[in-house]
Amino acid sequence: MVPLQLWPSTCLSQYTCRATLKEELDQQDRSLKLGQHVQALFGNSMNTEESAVGRHYDDSIFDYEMVRLERHSPVEFQLTLRALSRWVPGGAKVAVEVGVGSGAYSSWLAARGISIHLVDVSKRLLDSAAKRLEREGLGDLIAGRHHLSATELSTIEDAQADLVLTLGPFYHLRELDDRRRSVREAARALKPGGVIFASGVNRLALLRDAFRDAPETGAQYRDRRLRFLEDGRLDPEIAPPIGFAYLTTAAEFADLFVEDFDRLALWGLESFTSPAQEKLAHLSEDNRQAWLDILEQTASLPESLGYSDHFLYVGSRR
Repeated sequence: MVPLQLWPSTCLSQYTCRATLKEELDQQDRSLKLGQHVQALFGNSMNTEESAVGRHYDDSIFDYEMVRLERHSPVEFQLTLRALSRWVPGGAKVAVEVGVGSGAYSSWLAARGISIHLVDVSKRLLDSAAKRLEREGLGDLIAGRHHLSATELSTIEDAQADLVLTLGPFYHLRELDDRRRSVREAARALKPGGVIFASGVNRLALLRDAFRDAPETGAQYRDRRLRFLEDGRLDPEIAPPIGFAYLTTAAEFADLFVEDFDRLALWGLESFTSPAQEKLAHLSEDNRQAWLDILEQTASLPESLGYSDHFLYVGSRR
């Protein structure tokens, strides 16, 4: 029997687990082996972890990802839209979204006349995002569909985009070299003065959830949690709901972009709403906007960064 890990397999504020712990581990083991087999046959540019992450989203958490932003993470979603409204360059014509998720952000951009390159390690998410835009009458604004990793955007031309969104890939790149390559690839795809929007997950959010859901495991998993606090690395055995993952700190995340970008903002998205952000979706429009005004004002405070589940970096390409 696999023991309880950093948090219970059935509880995580941002990523719920479809299956039992054993089923989830078996699924991710099959995904990893299948990724290795595909690489051996076809030379796929994704590494085995990236292939496993793609299949994790194809299978285990696809349904949850389809509703996560609007239903479970409305503050994260709405504050990110406010950042887009503020920093998308005037006259922007081309965007690249790396990690399309449900297609919510691509839909928002396309509705404003911006052509979108859709990029994801999950073939199913990629297809679903494209179908969403087509349903909404925005299919003509799909500039391309790319089943690629954030670390190698080989089919995206240099200096093509006015903005790049990477609102998810950094959660799953466990190696520093891979995170740096992802930043360089985004910078390569951007025109000078183009803008990147990138998100990372706060390392302390996992420990908060572990304490909330299983405080009695403190002594049992003390050493494991201390190691995680140092290196931020997760895998399917430790954290089935998110699988291969990397959680960061605000300072470390911002440092990734120093060589290629001038920082425009570093926000803590959920801030003081973090334990109860789902309530935002049930408020009247005037109350919702009032709270979002306050959240936007507090987003760059150190206290907000520490309290939030997600960091949002916005930077201008040099």
